Amino acid sequence: IIQYFKREHNLLIGERTAEQIKCTVGSAMPTEDVMISVKGRNMVAGIPKTIEISSSEIREALKDTVDLIVDSVKQSLERTPPELSSDLLDRGIILAGGGALLKGLDQRMRLETDLPVNVAEEPLLAIVRGTGRVLDDLERYQDVLY
Repeated sequence: IIQYFKREHNLLIGERTAEQIKCTVGSAMPTEDVMISVKGRNMVAGIPKTIEISSSEIREALKDTVDLIVDSVKQSLERTPPELSSDLLDRGIILAGGGALLKGLDQRMRLETDLPVNVAEEPLLAIVRGTGRVLDDLERYQDVLY
């Protein structure tokens, strides 16, 4: 989002503003278009500036990142041992981490993989908890670690 604003609007915004934009109107799937005001610093004049931007433009700003996430999951599925494929069909994919909070990412992943997709409870903590479980029982999980 930060790079998009620099490239498309010559507007410098901070990480906190970008995160706020992502959480407010960011989406991996088309939604009702809304307009928001974004404040930053004009990179040419060096002065504060406010612009109006649509949620569809934010979705476009996130497109490459969302595509990368989806493609990475699809590549992982291609490398998944056949024994685990039935588990995926039964249980599906669980999205975890900050990206899981992006509106519509679960829908997009479902469309792209034809698998059930759910968002983990407390997705921001799920990565740490899962890593802890694997480290506590490495022998059990060694066959699924790449």
